[in-house]
Amino acid sequence: MTESTYLRIGTEYFKKALVPLHSGDKWSTLLKWKKGEIITDEGKDYLDEIEKYNGFCLIPSHISYKQDIDGFYNEYEKLHHEFLSGDFNKTKAFLKHIFDEHYEIGLDYLTILWKHPTQILPILCLVSEERKTGKTTFLNWLKLIFQGNMTINKNEDFR
Repeated sequence: MTESTYLRIGTEYFKKALVPLHSGDKWSTLLKWKKGEIITDEGKDYLDEIEKYNGFCLIPSHISYKQDIDGFYNEYEKLHHEFLSGDFNKTKAFLKHIFDEHYEIGLDYLTILWKHPTQILPILCLVSEERKTGKTTFLNWLKLIFQGNMTINKNEDFR
């Protein structure tokens, strides 16, 4: 079966969509969709092709991700990375700059986030009066790693 734009979760239908954000990024979401509109757009036989789930769950995993967990739709998003072995000297230097004397703790923190996630990623609040410290670069770096499972909120988002 090819991947459908639509899902049935419980007794409700949803359409997968990418919502544009002010930042230029896109946020993956499920929009409630009427069964009748799916039939109008795709035809009645298309309903048989729609993936069906019993409900929602949220099981984070970056190493052995599964979308379907015992018949439930995992809302945590799959990461799309191509892993390459080798040196990561620039990343190491960047992390040493960010964590400074807490470099080892920083590596432990990132390792735990990657290998043993138990919930949606925590909220980070990076505060410094100084400019050019790497706060925004670090958040953007985390966004590259955790992709759709992370969002960067700016002051405007809280108003």
